[in-house]
Amino acid sequence: MQAFTQYTPTEVVFGANTENEVGKLISVRNCRKVLIVYGGGSVVKSGLLKRVQTALAKENIAYQELGGVVPNPRLSLAEEGVQKALAFGADFILAVGGGSAIDTAKGIAHGTANPEKNLWDIWTGKETLDKSIPMGCILTISAAGSETSSSSVLTNAKLGKKAGINTPFNRPVFAIMNPELTYTLPKYQVACGIVDIMMHTLERYFIPNTKNQMTDEIAEGLLRTVIANGRIAYADATNYDAMSELMWCGSLSHNGITGLGRPVDFCVHKFGHALGARFDKAHGATLSAMWGAWANYVYKEDVKRFKHYGKSVWGIGIEDEEEAAKAAIACTVQYFKELEMPTNLTELLGEAQEDSVLYELAMSATLDNTIKLSALRTSDVVGIHEIFRVANKAECAYAN
Repeated sequence: MQAFTQYTPTEVVFGANTENEVGKLISVRNCRKVLIVYGGGSVVKSGLLKRVQTALAKENIAYQELGGVVPNPRLSLAEEGVQKALAFGADFILAVGGGSAIDTAKGIAHGTANPEKNLWDIWTGKETLDKSIPMGCILTISAAGSETSSSSVLTNAKLGKKAGINTPFNRPVFAIMNPELTYTLPKYQVACGIVDIMMHTLERYFIPNTKNQMTDEIAEGLLRTVIANGRIAYADATNYDAMSELMWCGSLSHNGITGLGRPVDFCVHKFGHALGARFDKAHGATLSAMWGAWANYVYKEDVKRFKHYGKSVWGIGIEDEEEAAKAAIACTVQYFKELEMPTNLTELLGEAQEDSVLYELAMSATLDNTIKLSALRTSDVVGIHEIFRVANKAECAYAN
């Protein structure tokens, strides 16, 4: 096995009606002023926000609210939240929602603890983050895994850039996970979540160093679980068992456990961030639109790995390595199609893009060609541009 460090400190409170425990979970941490961060009206209409308020009031915890979080969460709202938290004297940030609300709350927590620092400078590494204030979350969407992860992503709309920060300070102190809170999700959001969950493990799975057998077993079991329950959940978002499995898989897929002992390669996520920043498309959809093109570009560098993936996750019994690898890629892309997810840029954006746009996307993904992407086939902007070109085709013949 390769060496690794495991750090998953988030307290997970899983099950029906667990949102009613939020007041106690905050009170035992000696916090008395909470800023509640959430998105649109669904949290209000469902009565969830009212239940949260009631739970906080029972513990004599004061609170204020900040709504308006949107997909591809905005830096500007996080900055607004920092000012509101400082004025209120908040000592705890509570996210109620999915990854966008949680990532916004993380930004607010960091900014509140470091009011002298520019939040975007923290996000881009110009400023060091060495402290934060505690934040927790009540999860309503199984997707991003932000409820247990060390990462957070914000979009700077003024600059047209989307950036992530990885730090132990991003780990929520608790995550309340009630699968019933996901019952009202539209099919599109369920599907986007399934893709995101899968991608968090796939991007830890297809890397040069794969010697940790137990990590493989966890990753492959998670992928099989997501695929099987994803089909059920996509057909019926009120199936408690299926939605429970997806919710737990979402957390495990991004808390680090499916990649222990390995380097991390989030190449496809970089593509998704570039697309999300430019076109404001749902994150899961940007990933499904790009994964096949990326896999087509890299699979020959480790055909055995792709064959193993096909056998362990999809049950592909083809002996020829090349054919088995191609079949594994095709099965994955076909599954995305089953979920009515885009599998190329034409489907994602409604039309093919000019080559100049594809090059700009490649430049954005590589931070103006200052970094190389894709551990299996390390590439600068030239190679990444080629991946975007393949993904731009209306019908991508992947792995041919």
